Amino acid sequence: MHTRAFRSPLGSFLLLGPRGTGKSTLLRDRHADALWIDLLDPAEQRRFLARPEHLAERVAGHPEARSVVIDEVQKVPALLDVVHALVERPGAPRFILTGSSARKLRAGGVDLLAGRAVIAALHPFLASELGEAFDLAAALRLGLVPIVVDSPEPERVLRTYVALYVREEVQQERLVRSVGDFARFLEVVSLSHAASLNVSAAARECAVPRKTVEGYVTILEDLLLAFQVPVFTRRARRATAARPKFFLFDAGVYRSLRPAGPLDAPSEIDGAALEGLVAQHLRAWLDYAESPARLHHWRTQGGSEVDFVVYGPGVFEAIEVRNTATVRGADLRGLRAFGEDYPEARRTLLYRGEHAFVRDGVRVLPVETYLSEIAADVPLP
Repeated sequence: MHTRAFRSPLGSFLLLGPRGTGKSTLLRDRHADALWIDLLDPAEQRRFLARPEHLAERVAGHPEARSVVIDEVQKVPALLDVVHALVERPGAPRFILTGSSARKLRAGGVDLLAGRAVIAALHPFLASELGEAFDLAAALRLGLVPIVVDSPEPERVLRTYVALYVREEVQQERLVRSVGDFARFLEVVSLSHAASLNVSAAARECAVPRKTVEGYVTILEDLLLAFQVPVFTRRARRATAARPKFFLFDAGVYRSLRPAGPLDAPSEIDGAALEGLVAQHLRAWLDYAESPARLHHWRTQGGSEVDFVVYGPGVFEAIEVRNTATVRGADLRGLRAFGEDYPEARRTLLYRGEHAFVRDGVRVLPVETYLSEIAADVPLP
């Protein structure tokens, strides 16, 4: 067991996270005495699909249980109405729900729990959670999804990971008309990982309408497999780009989808994987630290760019990621421009070298060290 940085809310909560991020393992470890309802069990799923109100009977039959865990609640969204009614009762137990599909939960009325159940997120491993077991090269190749990291055959598990999502979530739920078109889209969209997503270009490459690709992107976000980082426009002195950056949620999942051949430079693939690895760490830190800050990127129409901007109360960080062991003057160009517009920001360049130093007012840090020091209970390194 690796000690996870996630801190459970004190009351009832909904824990969202992609498949394989360890939601069930974490909750079984921390809430061993809870009444457990596993909706991945076909018999349980059929039982509650037929009679969602059976949940109230099950809870009444276990008055000693102070916590009730409903695993993969999106399998029976109607249970949300029952939970809503139960949490209103005096002396109600604490409800802990897990889910890996925001789409089905929204359709099932998760908003009914607003104010009564906190929404939290579980991410792939942080480097600090793995400690000495963290290996940057392995993380860039295989990612940090716990089901992959902890497998004796991580390559095989990673190859089947997305196929499982396509089969169980997309195909069975009939989210798309053509699974073949969606599979092709996954390859095409992987080329936009850590870059601005041009929906029109992706539609042409997939030979489907633009609206179809927009729907596919929404499906990926709803299944928690992808996220987008908006442009930082606060007090903008220059015209900024309009498109957000697109990321698959894990560097290993990106590598498993990304086509590779003689025309694909390994350094280009590794560079996007490294930027994505930093993105998933920053995103996890924001959630685990319960920070009101937000993650952005910065790009001007003149071509100046910074990979990440973390902005909020008490934090203003501009971070550039370089997949190189040496730092040249050109690597600092974007951070210099950002510093001219935002002198209040702390500027950091992460690289693959071994030594930390300061150049032109920019901190230059080894990326492996930086990632290893990101933890929920401390500020960014």
